Amino acid sequence: MPPRHLADLDPEARRAAVKELGLPEFRAKQLSTHYFGRLVRDVAEMTDLPAAAREKIGADLLPHLLTPVRELSCDDGATRKALWRLHDNALVESVLMGYPDRVTACVSSQAGCGMACPFCATGQAGLTRNLSTAEIVDQVVYLAGVAASGAVAGSPPRLSRVVFMGMGEPLANYPRVIAAVRRLTSPAPDGLGLSQRHITVSTVGLVPAMRKLADEDLSVTLALSLHAPDDDLRDELVPVNQRWKVAEVLDAAWEYAARTGRRVSIEYAMIRDVNDQPWRADLLGRLLAGKLAHVNLIPLNPTPGSRWDASPKPVEREFVRRLRAAGVSTTVRDTRGQEIDGACGQLAASSVDGAEAR
Repeated sequence: MPPRHLADLDPEARRAAVKELGLPEFRAKQLSTHYFGRLVRDVAEMTDLPAAAREKIGADLLPHLLTPVRELSCDDGATRKALWRLHDNALVESVLMGYPDRVTACVSSQAGCGMACPFCATGQAGLTRNLSTAEIVDQVVYLAGVAASGAVAGSPPRLSRVVFMGMGEPLANYPRVIAAVRRLTSPAPDGLGLSQRHITVSTVGLVPAMRKLADEDLSVTLALSLHAPDDDLRDELVPVNQRWKVAEVLDAAWEYAARTGRRVSIEYAMIRDVNDQPWRADLLGRLLAGKLAHVNLIPLNPTPGSRWDASPKPVEREFVRRLRAAGVSTTVRDTRGQEIDGACGQLAASSVDGAEAR
C-alpha cells in the first residue's frame, strides 16, 4: 500500500501524527484546513507552516500519491478525464463532469477490477489492488480544485457530487471506501463537507457488503449495476451473479432502501441484441414496480475491439416506454467523453496497450 497520508487519518489520528513529528497539535487542523478547505495538496504551498518542518510534514503526512499521466477534456471542457500513476505504477482514472447546476466527480476505488464483467474495459483488465482511503480522497480533492479554478465553464465552481463509478468494485474495498465517504462528508476542515445524499456508491451486487452498508447510518445513494433482469443472462454479463442471484441482490437493495429511505439507482447498460429485448424491459418492470427504485439506462460506451455495442436509439426508447408504463421511474444517462475514452478503464487500457506496443 502507499505511504500514510493525512486523508487516511481521522482528526484524532491527525493530531497524534503531528505530535509524533514534534509539532503542536494545532498544526493538524492547519493541515486539514489547507487540504480539505483550500484544496491545497502540496505542502510547499502551505506557507504558514514553519519552513523547516514542511519537508518532514510532506514526507510523513502529505506524500504525493497521484502522478498525472494524461489529462484530456471534451464537451467544450465540461468533461475532464485524468489518468494517474500510483506509487507502484498501477494506473487509475477519475473524471470531472460539469453541468449548469452541479459538478460531479467520478472516482476509482481499485486499480483494475476483479468482477470480470465482459463488456467493461476495467473488468477485462483484472484487479491490480485496492486503493487506500487517501488515494480515493486525493482524486476528489484534485478534481474539486479543478472545479474551484473555474476551468469547467458554465458550471458552478464547487464540486457538489461524487460517484464511486470509476475503476473497481467499491464494496470489494469496503473499509477504505467507507472511510473515504466519511472524509468526503465530514464538515470542513475535518473533511470536504459534501452532503451524504450527493454521494453514490455503486456495486455489482456483493450482497453481504450491501447489507453491511445498510447498517452504516449513511444517507448515500446505492447504485446497483444490474444489467439484466434474468439470471441466465446476468450470469454471463455480471459473473458475481453466479454467487448471488437477481432475487437475492434485489432483496438486499430493498433492505437498503427500507433502512435508509433512499431510492436505489438501478444501473442498466443497454447492449445491442443482448439485454435490450422488449420482454426483458417488461420483466425488469415487474421486478421493480412499486419499489423505491429508479432505473438509469446507460448507452454502452463500446471498448475498442469489443463485440459489444450500444443499443439503437429506437430500441432504447421502447425499453424506456415499457419501464415507464410499468410505473418505474426511468432516465437515460447523458453520454459523456466518448472521444476521450470516457468509459471507466478505457484510458488506462489504451495507455497500457500503447506502452506494450513501444
